[in-house]
Amino acid sequence: MAPPGIPRGPRGARAPATPPVPAPPMAACRTARLSMTKAARDPRDEPPPPPPADKIDESRSPSPVIDYDGLSRPSVGTRARLEETPEQAAERLEKMRGAVRTLLECVGEDPDRQGLLATPERYAKALLFFTKGYQQNVKDIINNAIFHEGHNEMVIIKDIEIFSMCEHHLVPFTGKMHIGYIPSNSVIGLSKLPRIAEMFSRRLQIQERLTKEVANAIMEILKPQGVAVVMESSHLCMVMRGVEKSTATTITSCVLGCFEGRERTRNEFLNLIGVNRR
Repeated sequence: MAPPGIPRGPRGARAPATPPVPAPPMAACRTARLSMTKAARDPRDEPPPPPPADKIDESRSPSPVIDYDGLSRPSVGTRARLEETPEQAAERLEKMRGAVRTLLECVGEDPDRQGLLATPERYAKALLFFTKGYQQNVKDIINNAIFHEGHNEMVIIKDIEIFSMCEHHLVPFTGKMHIGYIPSNSVIGLSKLPRIAEMFSRRLQIQERLTKEVANAIMEILKPQGVAVVMESSHLCMVMRGVEKSTATTITSCVLGCFEGRERTRNEFLNLIGVNRR
């Protein structure tokens, strides 16, 4: 008897075996794989496409180009504060007052004792003043004070006092800012440069971004040959906590246009503000 699975022909004769199919040569396999079109492949086998090179991580603090309205980082909260009615402003103050009272309780204080009775409202008003830059914009600050003038030499305003709030710990950092620009036949009212610096500093900031925002705003509005901004400051988040280094200062700079491309121009600015002589 034939083993199971072996077919038989007529009268029990064994059927001829099917001849094996010869394997294609290796060169033919390689050619077939190379000639396979992308559409014939399973898309699940394709690696994910790389992210665009200019893709920005939304979780990080961006430093975008300054809009002419001067908001720099427009958000729902910023727009609401800029355009709020007196009734909405009063509601905002009351909400902040309640939040400060909660903070006092959380640190172990009694907000109802005599010395703290008015503290929630006082601090809420102070914080609104510290961040009043959210209620200002560059267009209103400039107020058309740009004048056609044939001057094309460096203009510098130095030792501009700056008071700002660190966005990481909500404590102040203070210092001085030096601003220089080389006109392209237009100059700006001298008082406007400190006002621009003041507007951006009266927001929750980091020094690096503050320096860049001031430089970008002047470059965008005035269209000069170049802008240079240097800032020196002391951060209370490094003085009162953390490393507790009371004598440490932080220096940041942003140079645009001809200040970035010409070393002699940049050095002239640094010499005039006194940085290179230290």
